[in-house]
Amino acid sequence: MRTRFTALLHAGLIALATFSLASCGKPEPPRIAFAPYDKSHQSKMDLAQVDYKYPIAAVELAKVTPDYLATLDQEQLDQIYARLTAGPIPDGAFDGRILLPRGGSGKFRLSEIVGGFAGTALHLKGLVVEDVGETLWRGKVFFRDERVLRNRIEDLSLLKKAGLVDGDPKKMSYGGKETWLLFPAKLYCGQSLLDARRESIIIDYFFSDEIPGYQEKPDYLAGRRGLRVRDEIRMIRPGLYLGRAYLDRGFALNFTLYDKATDDKARDDFVRTGMVQEDCWPGTQVRAVVAAKS
Repeated sequence: MRTRFTALLHAGLIALATFSLASCGKPEPPRIAFAPYDKSHQSKMDLAQVDYKYPIAAVELAKVTPDYLATLDQEQLDQIYARLTAGPIPDGAFDGRILLPRGGSGKFRLSEIVGGFAGTALHLKGLVVEDVGETLWRGKVFFRDERVLRNRIEDLSLLKKAGLVDGDPKKMSYGGKETWLLFPAKLYCGQSLLDARRESIIIDYFFSDEIPGYQEKPDYLAGRRGLRVRDEIRMIRPGLYLGRAYLDRGFALNFTLYDKATDDKARDDFVRTGMVQEDCWPGTQVRAVVAAKS
């Protein structure tokens, strides 16, 4: 009996140790509260009230990851976005990830999003947002001083197959290597299409054909003769931004932008003070960001 008990105890300790080791590898999720809601639009709290009643501590924003955001539904993502400010306009390269909210339809085709653009939708037939994001898009490069942005593209095969690329677009030198920096956009502060109480950082592709280095195909796809893309982003913490992409002012999808070097450098100070440089108008409603207790 004693031998059996000892064996069971030993097995239990091994299982507990294994579980503990596995848990150590997972980041602690943030403790972020959300205003209650159901499927009806009337149930959703005004974003100004969400901002006032459910402030997010800086120490919790420091725990947010793209993987955590991917567990949320669209209303929760909207509530987080509304509690953020623009922060500083980024500079340099950021890794990008398309964020399809929990509870959504999963993979969806680009042609279904752009029904009003008949010619473009025809070209996009069969292209899936997640596939394009994983294969083609790697993130964005901000040229802060020039107020210009370009997208990091490493594979043009899907766009070539859809007939959206002429020849072989020129590559640019960035970060010590040659890469495609396509789909240029203008960078400025402007009104959020979700939350007009404070500005967001706007990434505007409408007049992309006026930006030096513009290449008609495929760059036209994002501009005024194509999908009329307009992105807006707000800062979760230095180095991590939550974004919203619009096609002709219609909401399309969420995305994240992340720069590990900036995050590593500025995280501790942000947690301690809760303060960041604000390049855009933060609005008149005071945003409550609780700093860590000293």
